[in-house]
Amino acid sequence: MGRRITLMLLGLLLASGVVGCGDTTSGSPTTNTTTTTAKALFNPCTGISDDALRAAGVDPATEEAGIGGVHQSGWEICSWRGPKYFVTVFSTSRTVSEFERKPGNVEFEDVTVAGRQGRQFRVEGASKNLDCDVLFAASQGVVQLRVQNRAGQDNLENPCTVLYRVGDSIVPALPR
Repeated sequence: MGRRITLMLLGLLLASGVVGCGDTTSGSPTTNTTTTTAKALFNPCTGISDDALRAAGVDPATEEAGIGGVHQSGWEICSWRGPKYFVTVFSTSRTVSEFERKPGNVEFEDVTVAGRQGRQFRVEGASKNLDCDVLFAASQGVVQLRVQNRAGQDNLENPCTVLYRVGDSIVPALPR
């Protein structure tokens, strides 16, 4: 029962981070007469090696694409479980600025993870002290690395401390 609640909580938290990032637009759409090709999104499920995942302390066999196994339009999402935390990588065409403007995203700061510049932030709410996120700008938009401690575990580390350690193996696999 505890595992089911934890998984449901994780799904809700991930959905709030993904779904709430969009902007509302009113009016009629305009037609663009120039043809542009959208850059394909990085797929973390296929783009991060099993060796990198094991080095990050998660089990590659626990891979879950999407949120609760459901694909999210405009996103590529993959998560894995470890004994005390989850690692999730989000890939989107959105920008860092869009994340910064989203209500509920707080405590932004510039950081370096595995030699790469990023923007660390937290999401307000009950899970604020359980998870840590870092955004990395990429040619496709943004790649986001999230570490979320497993609720109910004892002696949990600060999730941002864990993210930096996990990032040593995961970040080199992320697109620039």
